[in-house]
Amino acid sequence: MPLSRLHQQLEELRPALLRFAFLQLRQEAAAEDAVQEALLAVLEKPHSYAGQSSLRTYVTGILKFKIIDHLRASQKENRLETNEDADDSDLIDQLFLANGHTVSPPQAWARPDSELEQKDFFRVLETCLEKLPEKTARVFMMREWLELDTEEICKELGLTASNLWVVLYRARLRLRECLDLNWYAS
Repeated sequence: MPLSRLHQQLEELRPALLRFAFLQLRQEAAAEDAVQEALLAVLEKPHSYAGQSSLRTYVTGILKFKIIDHLRASQKENRLETNEDADDSDLIDQLFLANGHTVSPPQAWARPDSELEQKDFFRVLETCLEKLPEKTARVFMMREWLELDTEEICKELGLTASNLWVVLYRARLRLRECLDLNWYAS
């Protein structure tokens, strides 16, 4: 691929990469730094991209590692507060009956594989993630998008495993509710 074409494609990917990085890092400057480092890594070794996946997938993979590096470095500097979402019991009480069953079953998701590929779905998902509390969104993205294991997330954020699972459970509940309202109900 000619270098000028690579530059153009990377510039087109930049806004999506920034959104992805910001969702995880929640700081504009940190997101910008991570994206710049990922783009620089691609430009320094353009021959490393063999075309076995899309350029977006390739650059996003590099960006994931840059985000993980940033999270590790920032964890050495300051610890996150672990007392968040104290009022989530209200949300849980509204979604479940006394016998433990849901008040209303989740709406049927037709053809999830094809719907996941739709750009609008990811736009709505990003909006839903932005509505989550900062720590909850960070934990969810570390687990589901950055694919870190439980032990590493707990170590990075100073959480116990049970606290981590509670935060993930709450994140999934809120994301489900947001997607039901903003995607599947429309």
